[in-house]
Amino acid sequence: MFPEEDDECFDEHLAKLKNAVIMMVDDEPINTDVIQIHLETAGYRNFLITDQSSQAMGLLKNENPEVLLLDLKMPDVTGFDILAEMRKEQLLKHIPVIVLTSSSSAETKLKVLELGASDFLSKPVDSSELILRLQNTLTAKAYQDQLAFYDSLTGLPNRRSFIQRTKSAVTNASQEGRSIAVLHMGLDRFKQINDTLGPKIGDTLLVEAAIRIRDYLRSSDVITRFPHARPWNDLARFGGDEFSIILTGYDQVDDLAFVARGILESMKPIFTVGDHDVYITPSIGVASFPGDGKDADTLITKAASATNHAKERGRNSFQFYSEEINARSIMRMKMASSLRKALENGEFLLHYQPQVNPHADRVAGVEALLRWDSPVYGMVSPSDFTPLAEENGMIIPIGNWVLHEACRQASEWRSEGLQDITVSVNVSMEQFRKRDFVQSVKHVLDTSGLYPGFLVLEITESLMMENAEKHIKTLHELKALGVELSIDDFGTGYSSLSYLTRFPVDELKIARSFATNIHEEPNHAAVGRAIIAMAKSLGLRVVAEGVEETGPLKFLTERGCDLIQGYYYSKPLPKDQLPEFVCAMKGYLENRMLPARNKTPLLTG
Repeated sequence: MFPEEDDECFDEHLAKLKNAVIMMVDDEPINTDVIQIHLETAGYRNFLITDQSSQAMGLLKNENPEVLLLDLKMPDVTGFDILAEMRKEQLLKHIPVIVLTSSSSAETKLKVLELGASDFLSKPVDSSELILRLQNTLTAKAYQDQLAFYDSLTGLPNRRSFIQRTKSAVTNASQEGRSIAVLHMGLDRFKQINDTLGPKIGDTLLVEAAIRIRDYLRSSDVITRFPHARPWNDLARFGGDEFSIILTGYDQVDDLAFVARGILESMKPIFTVGDHDVYITPSIGVASFPGDGKDADTLITKAASATNHAKERGRNSFQFYSEEINARSIMRMKMASSLRKALENGEFLLHYQPQVNPHADRVAGVEALLRWDSPVYGMVSPSDFTPLAEENGMIIPIGNWVLHEACRQASEWRSEGLQDITVSVNVSMEQFRKRDFVQSVKHVLDTSGLYPGFLVLEITESLMMENAEKHIKTLHELKALGVELSIDDFGTGYSSLSYLTRFPVDELKIARSFATNIHEEPNHAAVGRAIIAMAKSLGLRVVAEGVEETGPLKFLTERGCDLIQGYYYSKPLPKDQLPEFVCAMKGYLENRMLPARNKTPLLTG
């Protein structure tokens, strides 16, 4: 629970019992007048009173009081009728009811208790007893509300509470002709952090993230922009690593974007959790009433859909809902269902992108790249289905299939005479974290017959650093098998040189974002030179991917880059076209010719 408390937390619920709305239903106004005087003397001040029992249910639904003081014997609609109707209504069945009646029969008491009454007092009511019973009832309700409507970890309103608050906000906005918005956010890659560092660290991180978001919403920047709203009171933990906010009182869409950007900024500093420094980002989706939805459920669903779209677009960003996002969300759901069957139906295949030694004009290796040839969607891009596989748990069996198939194919090529070509395989975070990953690699090598030195496992720099001490052990176990290790996307993470010298790696891959225009962008050129120089000093091989033009090729080759991967030489090729390309490259070597981009039929295969 938060170390600081706002007016929605449990302690303040208890402190503000006397602010509770007390509803009274009695056909004799003098009875309610007397009770009101007694309660006002005790400090209570919010009353909702009617002597028309036929109006009671409407008032209960509209006002949702904290407690109901109910007479039983009334014309038209009795107290028994009201109790029975309340228990049928989901939003009313939890309102405590203290029955006040002149009847003292045991049968009457039993009946009202069976209908759900919380307490029973006989008329004429003793004021001291009434005040004590009311205080106990409200205290019990505050505790029950805490359990039912508040998250035990963060102290924030929970999913159930947020849905009810959104429904109320939509109703009020509709009546007053105003707009409201829901911001829904998920913490990027929280599951991986929780799995790696443990649930205790994960829980602490959730609490710290909630505090940062709430503190930002209480900042002067937000208060100034939303002078008639208190968005920190409408922050909720929706579930897991998800948080939601109701925003009211804004004038334009720019106000919503301002809050979303502010939350992104508030999460940028590193979280120090125990002995761990953790960097985590949110993805935020925004949906507004009435434009995106006319009811709370639709609004919340569309905000969550926009959040998923923000994750697809690279995370650490915000997206407004649109019909395009909705169509894409529906497509993703259908695609996720098809993806589960794709592996057993044999719909996956590998293409292989050559890695060329530019100093000798020959193919030294290939990277195995996954493709999904769906009978429904055609050839699906990995950028579209890989996030789905990560979400639905398919990434591990798919990754295992890729590893096995790449090794089997490489072994087959070697038997056909392609002797000196390594095969690189990307390893997902989920695969690498599995306790039996090293044994899985050993099993694949044994069953495929591939010599370990011809398998290169590519692991991203960010994965290496997320729990470096633990991963170093796994890396050494992999090296003991004889495989080679590569740090993929090098330059985009935050490796320290001290850790890099301890990682038993053989290769650094310069990130595509640097290599594409490395000859023109001074900062990229400086990073590229530094990576190559550092790798050479450590005895590591350097690979540059994403090379398409002569300029980057010349820059990288002159500075000693060992291998070039990209469309300059070839796009990823089906397995049956690779031997032809390799042999053709040997022909270029014999003729001392450098293949020119788009001037050879090999590039169209």
